[in-house]
Amino acid sequence: MKTLHTLALFALSMFAAASASAAGTHAVSHGAHADHDATGKPGVAAKVTRTVKVDMTDSMRFSPASIDVRQNETVRFVVTNSGQLKHELVLGSEKDLKAHYEAMKKNPEMEHAEPNMVTLAAGKTGEVVWQFTQAGKVDFGCLQPGHYDMGMKGSVNVAKAAGK
Repeated sequence: MKTLHTLALFALSMFAAASASAAGTHAVSHGAHADHDATGKPGVAAKVTRTVKVDMTDSMRFSPASIDVRQNETVRFVVTNSGQLKHELVLGSEKDLKAHYEAMKKNPEMEHAEPNMVTLAAGKTGEVVWQFTQAGKVDFGCLQPGHYDMGMKGSVNVAKAAGK
């Protein structure tokens, strides 16, 4: 019984250490996630007002690279990777995207999933549902190593809501 108790405590402590380590790595690796106050917040699918299709290609471009929305609009981005390389679309401030990109260059195999992004293998389609709560510009980019530097970025222009 003592051995079983010791093994259980050991397993529990290893689980706790692994969880803390994973959480620490995630926080350190990403450093700065999208500033949701400035860029908006995860949207509710039932409140989507329109769908915008975005294509990602191996020419390191998004199509379209500029998207116009209105403040408080909830948009479903249907994102397709028509290339042969892995690509992603990450919404955020330019500062946050650059910080995240630097982390990705140091850890190219880092896997992550946040509501402001979608990472896709070649030929796959995914989506991001986002509500743009503030007027201004929200950037997006592919943070796979080398892609952002080659110009794989774009912007969402958020027009002030009527009467604001």
